[in-house]
Amino acid sequence: MIFRCPRRCVFALICLVLPTATLQAQTKAQSSSSSPAKPATKLDFTLDPGAVANGVYRNKSLTLSCKIPPGWVLRTDELNLRDENGAEKKEEENKEDKKNEAQPPAASSAGARVLLAAFSRPPDVRAEDVNSSILITAENAAAYPGLTEAAQYFFPLTEVFKAQGFIPDEDPYEIAIGAKTVPRADFHKNVGNRVMHQSTLVMLSHGYAISITVIGGTDDEVEDLIDGLTFSGPGK
Repeated sequence: MIFRCPRRCVFALICLVLPTATLQAQTKAQSSSSSPAKPATKLDFTLDPGAVANGVYRNKSLTLSCKIPPGWVLRTDELNLRDENGAEKKEEENKEDKKNEAQPPAASSAGARVLLAAFSRPPDVRAEDVNSSILITAENAAAYPGLTEAAQYFFPLTEVFKAQGFIPDEDPYEIAIGAKTVPRADFHKNVGNRVMHQSTLVMLSHGYAISITVIGGTDDEVEDLIDGLTFSGPGK
C-alpha cells in the first residue's frame, strides 16, 4: 500500500517554532493549491497519556520513561487545553521568545495529543538562549493511510521542518534506546546569533504515530536529553 499524507495531518503532529496563526495561514494556502479531498475525520484518542512523578515521565503503554531536568516547567495540560479550545491569541504573547521555543501540535486534530511538554523555562521568562524542550506527541496512525513503518512518518515531518527553516544534518538513521531501536533525524536552525538544535525520534505503537522531539542550544545538550530516554523490555 502506498503511504499517503493527508493535507491537514502534516501540520497536526509536529514541533515548530512559528506561531500557530502562521501555521494556519500556511495550511490554508496549501489546501487551496491541493486537489479536493475529503475533510479529515476526527478520531478518538485512547492511548495512555502517561504521567510524571519524581522528575520522570513514564508511559506504560509505550514502555517509555523520560527524565526531565530539574527546574524545568511542565506545560502538557496547558498545551492540550489550548488546542482543544482554539485559544490562539496566546500565541501572540511573548512572540519574540517563542522564536526560540518549540511549539506543540494541534491536539484536537485527527486524534492527536501532547503526551509530554517540558521546557527549561516558562514562556513569560525572556532570555537570549534557546528555550530547551522535550515534546512527546501522539497521532492516530489511521489519519495516514498506508503508514506501515515508523520511518515513513519522517516524510511529512521533514518537509514541514524544512519549510520552517530547519536544515537536516543528515538522512534519518536508527538508534538503540534501551530495549528498542527507533528512527531518528537531526536538524538545526539559525536563530539570530544562536543555533537551535533539534532531534526527533518516531515510532508506531498501539495504532499511533509517536513523535519524540528534543530541542537544545547545543548538540551536547540534545544528546544529554536523549540519554534521559529509555524503552524497557516486555513485561518491565
